[in-house]
Amino acid sequence: MTSTHAFWLAGRQATGEATFDVTSPWDGRLVGQVSVPTDAQVEAAVAAAHAVRDEFAATPAHVRAAALDHVSRRLVERTEEIAQLISAENGKPVKWARGEVGRAVSVFRFAAEEARRFNGGEAQRLDTDAGGAGRLALTRRFPKGAVLGIAPFNFPLNLCAHKIAPAIAVGAPIILKPAPATPLSGLIIGELLAETELPAGSWSVLPVPNDKMPALVQDERLPVISFTGSDKVGYAIMDSVPRKHCTLELGGNGAAVVLGDFASEQDLDWAATRIATFSNYQGGQSCISVQRVIADATVYDRLLPKIVEAVEAQVTGDPSDSATDVGPLVSEDAAKRVESWVDEAVQAGAKLLAGGKRDGASYAPTVLADVPADSTIACEEVFGPVLTVKKVDGETEAFAAVNDSKYGLQAGVFTHDVQTAFRAHRALEVGGVIIGDVPSYRADQMPYGGAKQSGVGREGVRFAMDDYTYERVLVLTGLAL
Repeated sequence: MTSTHAFWLAGRQATGEATFDVTSPWDGRLVGQVSVPTDAQVEAAVAAAHAVRDEFAATPAHVRAAALDHVSRRLVERTEEIAQLISAENGKPVKWARGEVGRAVSVFRFAAEEARRFNGGEAQRLDTDAGGAGRLALTRRFPKGAVLGIAPFNFPLNLCAHKIAPAIAVGAPIILKPAPATPLSGLIIGELLAETELPAGSWSVLPVPNDKMPALVQDERLPVISFTGSDKVGYAIMDSVPRKHCTLELGGNGAAVVLGDFASEQDLDWAATRIATFSNYQGGQSCISVQRVIADATVYDRLLPKIVEAVEAQVTGDPSDSATDVGPLVSEDAAKRVESWVDEAVQAGAKLLAGGKRDGASYAPTVLADVPADSTIACEEVFGPVLTVKKVDGETEAFAAVNDSKYGLQAGVFTHDVQTAFRAHRALEVGGVIIGDVPSYRADQMPYGGAKQSGVGREGVRFAMDDYTYERVLVLTGLAL
């Protein structure tokens, strides 16, 4: 895995004049070299996407669906190879990488299914008012134009899939920019798309350096931007292009609430296991990983040791080993940042109950209690294998603690009471409420996105398709309704 990888320009392989290295965060080895597109090549990709937009929008649904089905099948066939690649470039334990490939398989399959259903149209009689006699409105959705998809490093295959698949499903050309640390997985999608019969120019995968992105973001030929990443960068993009449509999937500091009715030993064992697993999976580098545990005082003292035990049982080490639960962070700098935040909290009075140690790019799964409310780790997204535990008195205080955050992506509520579930759904200022489980649950077909500073818009194949399109009404006159 040390060859030079070409990129994909308007559906064809191309190389530029420079390359950059992709290295493993686990052991620093060279995983591959990637060719960097020149400014002229980027311009060619944008021009091709703009030129093909009408043709692509008119492409028969069966052509787009067949291409999406093809990618889904080929991902299945190459699952192990791609999982090993994800693990190598990202540091993700291979067992989680296999799961990521499986999710991408589903995303492309869902998109194929939606492409076949999309745009059947909705008819509306207008003769409900006298002025509309003999008139019928037919509403369909059409692409807003070419899409610029900007993907992050933490799910280097599946979050590329969430940009590309909905765009193809609606017939919107897309230029995908994979993350500089993890471009190889996105380039694999390009390989598979190149095997299809989609129009030339309808897609490109360009590993463009971050410092070249402002020009792409500003380009008027790319009226839709779908970005997943930090709130700082996402809102800077939106502020710079106020007349564009932006979907922003940003950060979070996901809370898992354990209420007083979730009190049996079996209940608490389940909650502790799920919390420990999903505060540390992907090295905690997930926007919906468990960062905060908010436990009712009636269960806190029994739950806390179970959480610590389950966290300490997480297997750390080589991400290529199928037994490993927690691998390295994406870089040593990322691990140093997590280390500094934990150290700051401990110096301010937080109790370190597990972990708290760094080794290169790896950071030990960590549990903190009694964390000061104004510490960085209590307020910001840690994006590392760290969770904090807080005791509260009752449901009202628990829900207030969840909402005491600038973020609002997802929350998990461990309860058996359906009335409590509905109250949580009403009260919690988040994009998704998961009952009986952690906030980290995501089904790729469901609407996914946040409130407050966790972003705007929704992913999840059908919902992203809505974001990439707009409604256009056709009024027919003189009909015998």
